[in-house]
Amino acid sequence: MLGGVETRSVSPVFVGRAGELTALTEAFAAAEAGDPQAVIVGGEAGVGKTRLVEEFTAAARAAGAVVAVGGCVEIGADGLPFAPFSTALRALRRALPAELAAAAAGQEQELARLLPELGDVGHDPSHEDSTARLFELTVRLLERLAAERTVVLVLEDLHWADASTRHLLSYLYRTLSRGRIAVVATYRSDDIHRRHPLRPLLAELDRLRTVRRVELARFTRAEVHRQLTGILAAEPDPATVDAVYARSDGNAFFVEELITANACGCELSESLRDVLLVRVETLPETAQRVARLVAEGGSTVEYALLAAVAQLPEDDLIEALRAAVGANILLATPDGDGYRFRHSLVREAVSDDLLPGERSRLNRRYAEALEAEPGLVRADERATRLASYWYHAHDAVKALPAVLLASVETRKRYAYAEQLQLLERAMELWDEVPDEVRDTLRPVDHAESFPSCACEPGTSPLRHLDLLAEAAVAARLGGERERALKIGKMALRILEEENDPLRSAWFWSERSRIVSALGRGDGWAEIATAQELVRGLPPSSVHAFVLAIAAGWGMVRRPGPESLAAAERAVEYARLVGDEPVALKARLTRGSLLVAAGDVEAGLAEMREVLERSAAVGLMAEAMRARVNLGSCLEDLGRPRASVEVCEAGIAVAVAHGLRDSEGWIRSNLVDSLVTLGEWKAAREHAEAVLQTTPSAKPRGAAVLRLAQTAVLRGEPAAGRDHLAQAREWLGRKDPMAQYTLPMAEVELLVAVAEGRPAEARAVLDAAADDALVTGKHRYVWPLLLAAATAEADALGLPAAEEGRARTLARISLLVRRVAAPAPLWQAYALHVSAELARAEKRDDAERWTEVVAAYESLEAPYPAAQARHRLADALLAEGGRREEAAELLRSAHATALRLGARPLREDLELLAARARLPLTAPTPAGPEPDDDAFGLTPREQDVLTLVAAGRTNRQIAEELFISPKTASVHVSNILAKLGVATRGEAAAMAHRLRLLEPTP
Repeated sequence: MLGGVETRSVSPVFVGRAGELTALTEAFAAAEAGDPQAVIVGGEAGVGKTRLVEEFTAAARAAGAVVAVGGCVEIGADGLPFAPFSTALRALRRALPAELAAAAAGQEQELARLLPELGDVGHDPSHEDSTARLFELTVRLLERLAAERTVVLVLEDLHWADASTRHLLSYLYRTLSRGRIAVVATYRSDDIHRRHPLRPLLAELDRLRTVRRVELARFTRAEVHRQLTGILAAEPDPATVDAVYARSDGNAFFVEELITANACGCELSESLRDVLLVRVETLPETAQRVARLVAEGGSTVEYALLAAVAQLPEDDLIEALRAAVGANILLATPDGDGYRFRHSLVREAVSDDLLPGERSRLNRRYAEALEAEPGLVRADERATRLASYWYHAHDAVKALPAVLLASVETRKRYAYAEQLQLLERAMELWDEVPDEVRDTLRPVDHAESFPSCACEPGTSPLRHLDLLAEAAVAARLGGERERALKIGKMALRILEEENDPLRSAWFWSERSRIVSALGRGDGWAEIATAQELVRGLPPSSVHAFVLAIAAGWGMVRRPGPESLAAAERAVEYARLVGDEPVALKARLTRGSLLVAAGDVEAGLAEMREVLERSAAVGLMAEAMRARVNLGSCLEDLGRPRASVEVCEAGIAVAVAHGLRDSEGWIRSNLVDSLVTLGEWKAAREHAEAVLQTTPSAKPRGAAVLRLAQTAVLRGEPAAGRDHLAQAREWLGRKDPMAQYTLPMAEVELLVAVAEGRPAEARAVLDAAADDALVTGKHRYVWPLLLAAATAEADALGLPAAEEGRARTLARISLLVRRVAAPAPLWQAYALHVSAELARAEKRDDAERWTEVVAAYESLEAPYPAAQARHRLADALLAEGGRREEAAELLRSAHATALRLGARPLREDLELLAARARLPLTAPTPAGPEPDDDAFGLTPREQDVLTLVAAGRTNRQIAEELFISPKTASVHVSNILAKLGVATRGEAAAMAHRLRLLEPTP
């Protein structure tokens, strides 16, 4: 509209920056080849960052790329949540409407938090995964858009970025892995003081090898000479070049301002700030007034809003804008809807030149105009901008409700850091607002189960404690746990003077979660305090919430009758008060506790019901927690294959919804089950995926523990020790839980044994003894006891291991009697440990080991089964005779060890076979025996296979063939080894498929 009236102050020739432009061009070329690129461009204000990026994006557009630019904005002193991403996504939507709609399909409600044009935002309750989910969906959206075309995403002025924008950019740079996309961000380096919030992000990105840093230096004198030649369209005289270079110190923007002021005949001030104001002061008075309005309105001001605030006749406003644009002070925005300063330095100079009273008056006019006509700005910016205008107008009565409303809007966008900032601003304003005004305010949001009022909702006024509760939750969800802890302390100090047990209990429960998350304790003291506060009170959401938290604490640390009773009461109270989210939370905990108590099917059924109901009502966090707990319980029950099915389904849901943290927890459970099943390679791949993508420390620690365990079993104790150290760092030391301490003890014991330190191995077992007796932790205890018992048996006869041996064997024996074995897998482990104890005391025999091998026969636990076959073969050879049976056992175990890569076990088997002069490969007969099939099955084994295929048990086979059950078990083991299968079902399927059961003609 106002183009063509510009006074030239910008060089038409792009000066210098050859190396920097080359870096950007190389990044673009790599992006075009399908390798996502991340670049950060830094430099002081006015050094030429914007001009460099404009040259780069022009070249990218010419090459056919889609370019989307978004800038961080200031509204007073506040940043809009996700502003640069929202602006860039709007640009992409304009350029690629159909493609963006397809890429966002199915996730519009979530992505609308960044791009409101996609529709109404969803109403999922806020939880720890909310932000990560939004970030993952954003990354996936960009990757899909860049799958078939090159996309250049430019995010400008990161020094103004809000916390949510910084977090999203960090996530984007760390996780962007495919697509033809280049993400370029710019920031003003001279603004980054020691405590600037961008500084930690820059340090983090410096450690990423995938991020390129481009730093712009000031121009040399030769480059200033070229810039002046371009601006003047003539050769400048040397004196002018020297003077401008000396005054500007090579800053490109200052060069422009100095030469323009000189051309206007203005006297140059010694202050660069005054130089920046020279051209503004040469404008007509009306244009200067409009410039001051734009400076205070924010980084960009919509034309309609500016017209409402300026209160000028439209022709006068247009002329004023024409003068400012013609002087190259203001620019029209790319969408033609508003105006901004050509350079932020000029805007800051104009804003700083305002008088204090003038600034507050202008903010009031903006606020009044926006309040009178909300449609003057985009809906997603309205609440935040109105709150900022009223705040900077120093009108607390108007600012407080506006700030509260803005805090709700930011929460809906999962911008918890900005929500916290607004809530703290509300607390700052609180005492400035008269009581009669505060009494008209109502709680505008709810901090989970916090009791916002003691009577009917909507009738009780907002209280300061309500703000503290909202702020505490916002701080926790935003990762500001230290701040959450301080807010909670402040609230509890206030409550010491009030008789308000419900609110006190809520804050103590919240404190428990924070203390545990910070690793400063297990949180039980806080939970106990909360329980004492609600004891004897009528049912309420807070009461139910406290009981649910207590039950959940007990579930993972002390499962038993007390925890189950707390879960039962939590469900009852939550139902009485109609709080379904808390009821579902408590029911899920109750299901896990029922499984631990032995009521397995009832517990599993309850967990599945919670999963279905949570998904149906949109409680995604609870649904994912149900998947985590269900998979873990199935592994507890020795049902690893069922656990894998649950985990794989859960991972698919987590990936589809961008729930990286939930995905990490579920994948960590999957690693456990895959290790049990002997699928160590797949387990390693999933563990590495957890380490690469999961933000939370504990699932990473659990996954790396399994890496440690399998490393030692593969014969790599040093790697196991390194993994164990990493696990300890992630899992912390101030909140020990048996589900972590017991596997750590197992790995530490295995490492000590592998490195020949039996005394240290025994000390590890002693230290873990108390945790071994925690109810419901048998899944972690039996592998530890097996490792300890095996170590003692292997050390039999070693003088160095004799001291303390009897005491350790007695301890293991005691634990075997006291630890539960509620499922066939753990019963097999119990038999195995007992057999190793017998071997350690020279009491083992083939009959005992035959029982152990038989116990593993129908289970999917190949590693301990191979260990048991090794011991049975050894016992058979020691007793003399039955060499062929021993050979078959050795071959089967050796094949398992080879497949797993379990080098120590493989070497033990090879040593035993060599000593007994038995081949580990089946001998090839000269010709087939008339009664043998192609797999070398004897006639008796064919009879047994026929009955196995018919579904007979070992006892039934023994009765039908008139042999003992143990002999039948040995025959079945030999059949499985000869057929190369792991289970009876697989053997039956192969027999039918290969017609092994048909009579030989």
